[in-house]
Amino acid sequence: MTAGMQTVIYPVRELTVAKAIFQELLGVPPHTDQPYYVGFNVAGQEVALDPNGHAKGLTGPTPYWHVDDLPARVKLLIKAGARSVQDATDVGGGKLTATLADADGNIIGLVQPAS
Repeated sequence: MTAGMQTVIYPVRELTVAKAIFQELLGVPPHTDQPYYVGFNVAGQEVALDPNGHAKGLTGPTPYWHVDDLPARVKLLIKAGARSVQDATDVGGGKLTATLADADGNIIGLVQPAS
């Protein structure tokens, strides 16, 4: 089951510049401001900047679908024809993320919130 698309992550090379641009765009300061992740929350939507995103296979803004069982969902998507881009990774506190690509190379992000 999915709780919908609640997160969009932008891979960035110039984190300081991207942070300034998105703070002006969104009109709020980041709730998380770390060298590895800058996150903003606007009306329940997570908008994040990842300076390591390109190295993880992100080619542009990536929507992340929130799911309740990430490993099971990854298996189902691969069985349906997707390919793994980044395996399930604990990004802190038990929160899991993974990315896959569809047959056209579009990146699909998955998030399983920490329990």
